[in-house]
Amino acid sequence: MSTGFNDPTAQRLERIATGAEPDVVGPILADVLHDPRWLACDVALVSGGKSNLTYRVASDAGEVILRRPPLGHILPTAHDMVREYRVLTALAETAVPVPRTLYLGDGGSPLGASFYIMERVLGHVCRNELPPAYAETPERRRAIGEALVDVLAALHTVDPAAVGLAEFGRPAGFMERQLRRWSKQWEATKVEELPALESLRDELVRTVPAQRGESIVHGDYRLDNTVLHPNRPGTIVAVLDWEMSTLGDPFTDLGALLAFWSEEADDEVLMAARIVAPVTSASGFPSRADVIARYAARTGMDVSAVDWYQAFAFFKLAVVCQGIAARAAGGAMVGSGFEEAQRLVAPLVDAGRYLLSARPAA
Repeated sequence: MSTGFNDPTAQRLERIATGAEPDVVGPILADVLHDPRWLACDVALVSGGKSNLTYRVASDAGEVILRRPPLGHILPTAHDMVREYRVLTALAETAVPVPRTLYLGDGGSPLGASFYIMERVLGHVCRNELPPAYAETPERRRAIGEALVDVLAALHTVDPAAVGLAEFGRPAGFMERQLRRWSKQWEATKVEELPALESLRDELVRTVPAQRGESIVHGDYRLDNTVLHPNRPGTIVAVLDWEMSTLGDPFTDLGALLAFWSEEADDEVLMAARIVAPVTSASGFPSRADVIARYAARTGMDVSAVDWYQAFAFFKLAVVCQGIAARAAGGAMVGSGFEEAQRLVAPLVDAGRYLLSARPAA
């Protein structure tokens, strides 16, 4: 799971092809794409370090994107290229915009790891701010926010069996397993006791709501994991970073989107827990209440427990940040911004407890 905070490798192209050297990638692409022009290619790291590695590969034949696992230590169930490739391929004919997949390579490839190739989708990935002169009016910014909700609703209303994903996960008991998984991850990576986090975890376990739906879950859905149309604000041309996707409780995606969301009226607790730049706090973007209402209207789902899911998202993000900091301290990760990961743990916990305290008593 990528957090996206202050990561220079995610903000610019690096002419460093570690993990995807051109003399290895070129022959692979020439073979599988049946075009010798790929033999002479340029490989640029688009993003990497905390999540799967993404490279732009360019040659006289065109440009594609290559994805592979990170070079350092990874969790046993994370960074599964086959799962990413499978869900992208399955969603190609749905209302969910995804890049077209081109090839899946296994761990026996010359890269030494599984990988896949997909088309490069042109548009804006907005991590720290909107591009200059793009969506310059409140109406256009609102259109972007509404499109984010509409695409999420489209994903959650796809019939998994109809697109060949009936066995993509185990929806029953999804949140209980999520709580166990992230609790174990906390125990494996914590550097000191944090009673507030354990209190948040215990309250989440005690108040877990009955599951109200089952769907394909993205697992990390937010503005900067989408590609916006180059010149039509309000149109999303691709959803990226499917490494956490599965079948599960759709409200985990909505809760995460809300946890990453910012609005101008945020109080000190929510401002301190901002893990990405507050792009959506600009005038015109929908409020969290607007996001929830639009999602409910598009899906017909009962959103009454959404605060619990947002609190869970803050808990999960706190554990993820602790894991990033722990692996960085052990020298297993490339990039920067890891001190910020450690600093964010406590504010994220505070935000989760704040959301739970605001919920009506069960």
